[in-house]
Amino acid sequence: MGISRQGEPASGGLFMGPVRRLDSSHAKRRAAGDPAQEAGALRDAITAAAGGVAELMARVKGEGQDILAFQLAMLEDEALAQPALEAIASGTPADEAWTIAMASEIAGYEASDDEYFRARAADLQDLRDRVMRALTSETAANTVPGSVLVGDDLTPSGFLETDWSQGGAIALMRGSARSHVAMLARARGIPMVVGLGDDALASATVLIVDGSRGLVMADPDASQDESYRQSKSAEDRQRAAEERFRLAPARRRSGERIEVLVNVASVEDLDAIDPASCDGIGLMRSEFLFRDGAPLPDEETQYRAYRRFLEWAGDKPVTIRTLDIGGDKPITGLTPEGESNPFLGLRGVRLTLAHEEVFRTQIKALLRAAVHGRLKVMLPMVTVPGEIARSATLLRACHAELSARGVPCDVPPLGIMVEVPAVAVAPELFGAAQFFSIGSNDLTQYVTASSRDDARVAFLNDPSHPAVLRLISGVVQHGRHTGCPVSLCGDMASEPQHLDALLDAGLTSLSVAPARLAAIKAAIAER
Repeated sequence: MGISRQGEPASGGLFMGPVRRLDSSHAKRRAAGDPAQEAGALRDAITAAAGGVAELMARVKGEGQDILAFQLAMLEDEALAQPALEAIASGTPADEAWTIAMASEIAGYEASDDEYFRARAADLQDLRDRVMRALTSETAANTVPGSVLVGDDLTPSGFLETDWSQGGAIALMRGSARSHVAMLARARGIPMVVGLGDDALASATVLIVDGSRGLVMADPDASQDESYRQSKSAEDRQRAAEERFRLAPARRRSGERIEVLVNVASVEDLDAIDPASCDGIGLMRSEFLFRDGAPLPDEETQYRAYRRFLEWAGDKPVTIRTLDIGGDKPITGLTPEGESNPFLGLRGVRLTLAHEEVFRTQIKALLRAAVHGRLKVMLPMVTVPGEIARSATLLRACHAELSARGVPCDVPPLGIMVEVPAVAVAPELFGAAQFFSIGSNDLTQYVTASSRDDARVAFLNDPSHPAVLRLISGVVQHGRHTGCPVSLCGDMASEPQHLDALLDAGLTSLSVAPARLAAIKAAIAER
């Protein structure tokens, strides 16, 4: 009888495969004995690690690129290596100096009172290991396609470097169901379980991972193997049944029409989506054009990208969110350095209004793109009505400037994300917004005062918390009373277990991850 271990569901689905352990141990290296040579070796290793991150960024899309930007910025910051270089100057070998320096840095992040820094500890561990592999000429651990990755935690780049073409799964002793890795796993349909506790799976060679129930089974016997195969077959049949709904309009049993749109993070995302499968784009994250360390995109570059989304959608609406950086998405030269709590600092519309020229460039590109389809512009992190008023003034000024030059342009509807509790509690103060889109990820984080990236408080970061649901319901009812359209575009919309609560709240417009279109439409048809 195989050993079963209950954890926390992070990404649904069933998978059985051989174990591949996430091991951060490293090969030994021979020190040169010369501090100058050792310092040169460390600098070369950091350069090589940064090159590896940059290459990975070029291969992945959307959210993955945003996550890797933090790592690249850290590697390019000379302050990161300074403690190790000082130790090397005193005679410590490069690998030992780097390990000790990073251990201190990681411990500082893990002990921080700031949830942002605690969440980034895993990224620092990844950087430590990347540089160590370069120092020892060691290659990354072999993760054979079709395996189950098992370890204490998994870094975002570790997920992105894994070949998932033959499926796979993730079983973590720690981790968080709201982490970046969990978001990536859900987007790719990779089963994932976190919070398994002490490594009772240490000797396992084969694992069954039930991501929907948060259950992991080690070295199943014949009866357990047969049970898995039956469950897997049933899951495959369910997915095939769900596919019948992909190209059909979403309707409840009563016949009520539910608008189902998609969230996209890059132009490349469009290649994998049939426009007929959705009612438009409910959230386009414009951050993909802004890369840390790269020149800021000019008006023409942004215009061409936005136009591509509108032409893809045809006569369907496309909601483009203005630049939403800050928090866990830093851009050197734009986002402040040394903020004590970046998630409560200068981010979203607060930051773009503080960098008016950057904002004006994006606005002008959006106004030009608006003539090519049904564009809607959405402001992130709105907290006070004045932020809408200032943004609307900029829209009018940019429209006047473009019109005076004879440039074709249009002024699209201007709406806001509802992700700051101040807006959800008092939506009547934000009557200038022409539409609301509820961002359940940040709203949940701020209402529950818990980071989705911190395993220690992940159980608190629950979008089904009654306080979160009450706020969502209040915003929807306000929208009905005033005629202001309301949708929801956070992860919550892509998770069928939350669908009843969202529909009961009165939502009739949801924006979901493209991979979840068929499943959400099928679930709506059952309600």
